[in-house]
Amino acid sequence: MQNILSVKNVIKRYATHIALNDVSLEIPSQSIFGLLGPNGAGKTSLIRIINQITGPDSGELFFEGEKLCQKHIEQIGYLPEERGLYKKMEVGEQALYLAQLKGMKKAEAKQKLKFWFEKFEIDAWWNKKVEELSKGMQQKVQFIVTVLHEPKLLILDEPFSGFDPINANIIKNEILYLKEQGSTILFSTHNMGSVEELCDNIALINKSRKILDGSVKEIRKQYKSNTFELEFTGNVMGFTNAMWAGAELLDHKTDGDFNKVLLKLKGKTTSNELLQAVLPVANIQSFKEIVPSMNDIFISKVNAENPVHIHSGISE
Repeated sequence: MQNILSVKNVIKRYATHIALNDVSLEIPSQSIFGLLGPNGAGKTSLIRIINQITGPDSGELFFEGEKLCQKHIEQIGYLPEERGLYKKMEVGEQALYLAQLKGMKKAEAKQKLKFWFEKFEIDAWWNKKVEELSKGMQQKVQFIVTVLHEPKLLILDEPFSGFDPINANIIKNEILYLKEQGSTILFSTHNMGSVEELCDNIALINKSRKILDGSVKEIRKQYKSNTFELEFTGNVMGFTNAMWAGAELLDHKTDGDFNKVLLKLKGKTTSNELLQAVLPVANIQSFKEIVPSMNDIFISKVNAENPVHIHSGISE
């Protein structure tokens, strides 16, 4: 798959502070790419460079194979974390103004804005002043203006911030729809649940350096710890004896005859071998592998735990 954006060995300094230290990224076309990292890691600095608000001290960026330059701005939509609309302007008037700044003709912009306002159920607010809108409605307006010119690359910085669950879900569905229509989304967030739900690939930046990148599925697979949760009815002692040296019992809860255990397979023992060993003494109700969440991985990498061992415990 072709990359819409390539970041090559970018370094950015502010006085004595290094914001980005030799960062390289490849963002595939028509994908959702999560840019992750704690506060101050360098994410905003990179976003500003992609938007050509600032430039790198060294390194290069390429948009669809061409060196990033001024003409590519029209193909990028940017929703910053710091929201801001002119409070005294009417909503429709301001949206038209911002659309025309992106190079859209007034008639085309008005037609598309009417469509989006109806879709987001805010068409009744067209002639209201921005200051009369709730924070959530203002954010809807800004999202609409960001996507209106159908950019190839959308940069969304904390797009769900301040939204209630219903409106956050509306925005989430729109992001997935835009991907289906051919857009690429660069998605910066601290919400790891959204990352797992939406992102195809991620890069994790910490203290100005990229410390992890790849597909979400492959990264979670890479950090598996061979841990399983098993629910059964039967005698716990008999179960423990049956699994013997093939697994380590990490945790155990009992509710009457119902048992829930957390196990870590040892050596070359497979899950099938474990099940075959315990089936004669236990009636298995459920069996699932504990795969670390992106939140687990984020915390472990940022805290530089070595070796990484994820222990999620038994779910309630």
